[in-house]
Amino acid sequence: MRNNVAEDTGEAGLRPLPARSVVLSLLLGADPPELPVKDLVRLVEPFGIGGSTLRAALSRMVAAGDLRRADGVHGLSDRLLERRRRQDEAVRPRTRAWHGDWETVVITATGRGPAERAGLRARLTELRLAELREGVWLRPANLDPGGLPTVLPAALADAVRCFTARPEGPARELAATLWPLEEWAATARTLLGRAARAGDPADRFTTYAAVVRHLLADPVLPAPLLPADWPGARLRAAYDGYRRELTDSVRGVSAGRAP
Repeated sequence: MRNNVAEDTGEAGLRPLPARSVVLSLLLGADPPELPVKDLVRLVEPFGIGGSTLRAALSRMVAAGDLRRADGVHGLSDRLLERRRRQDEAVRPRTRAWHGDWETVVITATGRGPAERAGLRARLTELRLAELREGVWLRPANLDPGGLPTVLPAALADAVRCFTARPEGPARELAATLWPLEEWAATARTLLGRAARAGDPADRFTTYAAVVRHLLADPVLPAPLLPADWPGARLRAAYDGYRRELTDSVRGVSAGRAP
């Protein structure tokens, strides 16, 4: 059974450009993560977002608790900052030396409804586990901090049991069975090529939004288990460069703000 497959909504997972996503990304490039409306108006213009569309999006985001507003300045809510922190950690996970062990999670809870079972599967996939058979999930023990038991949410800890194991057969073959590695690598190379060609701000934004989604589906396996010329590191480096580019744009507009 294959897990960690990137959702495909068009060429390499590209999606339309919503005003909400642009605003959130721009605010995350600001330090502190807040900007006056007049700066946001200037920053969203290259993305084809007009002032009325922006103001409507800002009002909806404040009402939804995504943003806080004070004296014409909009900033990210604590909830959004915490969610982005978790996403950043997932995009660039910490790893440790791998010595051949696999972390194994067995679902022991019974009597759960379809929604609860789907939620449990989604959470285990977010932790970069893959399902060997129904109720048995595993991955190489190469992620920090300190293994799965230290990062499992309390809600999961009551539903599973964790073990450390070693497969009898070749670990590389097991990894290729659990994850669609060649497909992931092919999509990553497509995204790298599109990012290199994209010059329009909106095109670059949608491309790198797809890059983030794809990085979240990277199983982050030890090098001995990966195909040759794995593009994961190159995709992360490209994304880091784009984040710096966004940050520089925000700083440039803020620096030109009238006193």
